Amino acid sequence: MPGKAYLLLLIAVLFETFGTSCLQASQQFSRLWPSLGVLVGFAGAFYFLVQVLKYLPLGITYAMWSGLGILLITLAGWLIFGQKLDPAGALGIALIIAGILVIHLFSRAAAH
Repeated sequence: MPGKAYLLLLIAVLFETFGTSCLQASQQFSRLWPSLGVLVGFAGAFYFLVQVLKYLPLGITYAMWSGLGILLITLAGWLIFGQKLDPAGALGIALIIAGILVIHLFSRAAAH
């Protein structure tokens, strides 16, 4: 069920992105609601990550989790927190995305 696995992975990454964004907004856990958002975000992320591991191998799952998380949290940092990205950072993220695409399109390990 690779389709289901990828949907669960996307949900896990969205929870992780939410939790990480809340981590920034919590100001070192000094604000209540963003701090609770960290707990909800990471709890949801790990719950869905465990579900993904029923269908995909750990290495492939973690590579996609990390890459998509980096991309989404970079976008959140830019849109929500006004954080800038220099050309070298953008190139690095583009290479990460390229790696995810290679895994998804060409690796036989991505579906077991």
